[in-house]
Amino acid sequence: MISNINVAILYVFAVSSLEVYGVIMGGWASNSKYPFLGSLRSAAQMISYEVSIGLVIIGVILSSGSMNFGDIVAAQKGDYGLLNWFWLPHFPMMILFFISALAETNRPPFDLPEAESELVAGYQVEYSSTLFLLFMIGELVAVVLMCALITLLFMGGWLSPIPGLPDGIMWMFGKMLLVFFFFSMVKAITPRYRYDQLMRLGWKVFLPLSLGWVVFVAFAAKFGWFWGVYARWSVGG
Repeated sequence: MISNINVAILYVFAVSSLEVYGVIMGGWASNSKYPFLGSLRSAAQMISYEVSIGLVIIGVILSSGSMNFGDIVAAQKGDYGLLNWFWLPHFPMMILFFISALAETNRPPFDLPEAESELVAGYQVEYSSTLFLLFMIGELVAVVLMCALITLLFMGGWLSPIPGLPDGIMWMFGKMLLVFFFFSMVKAITPRYRYDQLMRLGWKVFLPLSLGWVVFVAFAAKFGWFWGVYARWSVGG
């Protein structure tokens, strides 16, 4: 962590949400119908899946009792290494978060804003050289950010997965590399969704699931159900 911010999760999402403005302005300013359609798709897609990502993170916040990344990682520390991480009780929502992160970063199978068969190359089709490079850097930085968030929220951050071994930044990079590997494998093995399927998945499946999970985690954290050491937020605790 470069800076220890008490509302770190809110800060990260406030900054990352600015990506939508760059995509919309880039697609509109190119004065071409294909980039404009790609930018509209991208904006709708990113906004739709930010909702489910935010609700999943609320569950982690309730489990750890903090929005500070350091406190969230500290809440996952224990004598059992891997079994202390939030991925165990939050496993269904970690999968949902991973799929939502694919859509949020316009990665396959949700790369509809860049669909070559429909939109040539999406919102950056009219750009080349440095401008195209900036678009691609922004997209790949967003992927690395999602890998870091999954690592911090569910996989113990810089904590060692093996009891007795020292914690360190190399564990953090190793876990991020593992998540990035899954990002790459999804691209290799899954076909592209249709746009109506993408929107239906986000609003009719992921949103109800994540909302129901928040309610369930709130009760579990309040009464200390089923994950014991994970539920720090309790009466007088």
